[in-house]
Amino acid sequence: MISLIQSGKPLTFRQKALLTAKLSWPAIMAQLSSILMQYIDATMVGRLGAEDSAAVGLVSSSLWLFWGICSAAIVGFSVQVAHRVGASDYSTARLVLRQGILSAISFGLFMGIIGVAIAPFLPYWLGGEGYVAEQATLYFSVFVAALPVLTLNYLGCATLRSAGNMKVPGGLNIMMCVLDVIFNFFLIFPARTFEISGSAITLPGAGLGVLGAALGTVCAELVATAAVMIYLCRYEKGMAIFGKRCEDAVKKGFRNFIPTRKVLRNALKVSTPMTIEHAIISGAQIMVMVIVAPLGVVSIAAYSFAITAEALCYMPGYGIADAATTLTGQSYGAGRKDLAKSFGYIAVTFGMVIMTFMGIIMWLTAPALMDIFTPVKEIAALGAEVLRIEAWAEPMFAASIVAYGVMIGVGDTIVPACMNFGSIWLVRIPLAAVMAPSLGLKGVFIAMCGELCLRGAVFLYRLLRGQWLKHGLDTASLADTAPPQPDPNA
Repeated sequence: MISLIQSGKPLTFRQKALLTAKLSWPAIMAQLSSILMQYIDATMVGRLGAEDSAAVGLVSSSLWLFWGICSAAIVGFSVQVAHRVGASDYSTARLVLRQGILSAISFGLFMGIIGVAIAPFLPYWLGGEGYVAEQATLYFSVFVAALPVLTLNYLGCATLRSAGNMKVPGGLNIMMCVLDVIFNFFLIFPARTFEISGSAITLPGAGLGVLGAALGTVCAELVATAAVMIYLCRYEKGMAIFGKRCEDAVKKGFRNFIPTRKVLRNALKVSTPMTIEHAIISGAQIMVMVIVAPLGVVSIAAYSFAITAEALCYMPGYGIADAATTLTGQSYGAGRKDLAKSFGYIAVTFGMVIMTFMGIIMWLTAPALMDIFTPVKEIAALGAEVLRIEAWAEPMFAASIVAYGVMIGVGDTIVPACMNFGSIWLVRIPLAAVMAPSLGLKGVFIAMCGELCLRGAVFLYRLLRGQWLKHGLDTASLADTAPPQPDPNA
């Protein structure tokens, strides 16, 4: 059905809604599997005690900062791929992919070096001390050292989604989740002996604790990255750059992996505002952690678990946003702005319905969710209380998430980035700072809920006005970028 976008044929409302749902479903599964990995890590580490849980929670916002910056940095390449696929220009799409690979590795390496350099000091800057700070340093160091690989994984999955392939990234994320369980099981806990039918069975274990949780997840990511890049570069129709018929072209054209001015300019136009915005927003989330830290170990752990639990609710929105980016991007690349607008409206409505339902489920199951994460009753009770506060924000949070994905699809990122920045720094942080001393962690979550509702309203207003369609990339700017070369998929 997605080929109808490229063909220029009209689509009925039913076809557009069905296409949105078909692309959203595997993307939602991919997002949920990534969140399940966080659930697994949090649950397994939670069994080690409050201090280990606090160590992970202390640097979780900082890890989101590094992960988000790396993810945002490659969006400029995947958006260009979506535009060129929409215009049926696969030769240029492959060129953008080549240049994105080198850029992703280089940027991931740069961010990894920065992360490793600050790892010994970061937990203390955030208010940690003693054992908690030591374990937080280990956990953070392992993850940031793997950023080059993780950034390449982001590029591979985003490129496949931009080309309309949601199933492979979703399947690989599920595989990564399964591997994470296996690796964590053997790396976090020490060797254990069980007696079954009178026979003693010993299961090996490294007993690495928090460090094992980080190593297990990174190992799963390494396997998934290798798989996604092999599939994308050899087997994805229209995008394979190492297919059977293109070895000679690649041998003569490794210069095509070096970003050209036009590709890099467009990538920077899309990614720079997103990267800066994510850095600033993640900085705000770190600031929230600074506000939470003086409330004590129980509040730190409850905050971390509640944020992780909430992800189960909002990650479907990010999956729908991925589908919306693909659909609006390809429609915009094909010169069909009305179709892009229609897909945007449908995707945002779909996201709000799904996340409203998920918010209801989260409110009802909050105590059970927190009991999964920790056996410490005080932490579980506080986490459930604040999680129910946050559940009220989910419909409008969905509006902001999916509308942002819609606007990214056409290459409009500057204004949405400013909207996100202003909302979190001018509303959430001041409110949280004022309310935390008197209301504790509940005050922090009340501030968060109010800010998310305001942000969603602002994004809905801009979506309906349609100004985002006037701020997209020049889709004709890449048409003459690719030098003459054999088509490896001819």
